Amino acid sequence: MPDPVLVRSMFARIAGSYDLLNRTLSLGIDQRWRKRALRQAGDVRGRTVVDVCCGTGDLSALFARAGARVVGLDFTREMLMRSPRKLKDGYGPALFSHADALRLPLADDVADVASVAFGIRNVADRARGIAELARVVKPGGQVLVLEFTTPRRGPFGAVYRTYFTRVLPRVGRLVSKDSGAYEYLPRTVLAWPDPEAFQAEMEAAGLIDCGFERLTQGIACLHWGRVPGATA
Repeated sequence: MPDPVLVRSMFARIAGSYDLLNRTLSLGIDQRWRKRALRQAGDVRGRTVVDVCCGTGDLSALFARAGARVVGLDFTREMLMRSPRKLKDGYGPALFSHADALRLPLADDVADVASVAFGIRNVADRARGIAELARVVKPGGQVLVLEFTTPRRGPFGAVYRTYFTRVLPRVGRLVSKDSGAYEYLPRTVLAWPDPEAFQAEMEAAGLIDCGFERLTQGIACLHWGRVPGATA
């Protein structure tokens, strides 16, 4: 179970190099994954999207560009402070606020979509985090979770694991000057449940019509579920 104090401290230390490392280490594919999450959300024009663990605001900016009213929340201020600069004139309205994913400062049933990209893995109580996402979404609305996972066994999986556990930490340490952050990443991803198991956790939180899609041969996975009730 991640220690929230250590996680917050780690992300505060690497906030300045976070975007550069994401683009470099993923060869820019991480942006493609976020666009897939946006497509899963459907037409968000005029709708309210709560983006939890929003980090530096990449997914929040995509939703705002698509015309959504965005509330971006994160518990690391140093990451959060970098979010507004990604918004431009013509985007939908956006509000960014410091908040804990386990205690969202929002009423029930206020959002059409709640999303979290590469953040639920860092939450101390995953079941409670999923429940909070579902709580703030209106009946019929969607919960979207984008997270790293590990490829299935085979040649690609073997090559990827070598890269992920040996090359990535070294590059991350070189660029960010942080010895722990990019050792934490492969450790937590390798401990992450497989897509079927995580879907079961979303269903246990009361979400329905759940599904998932492995992305880029299983490097990441997009999960979705709907809050029971009338269509939002």
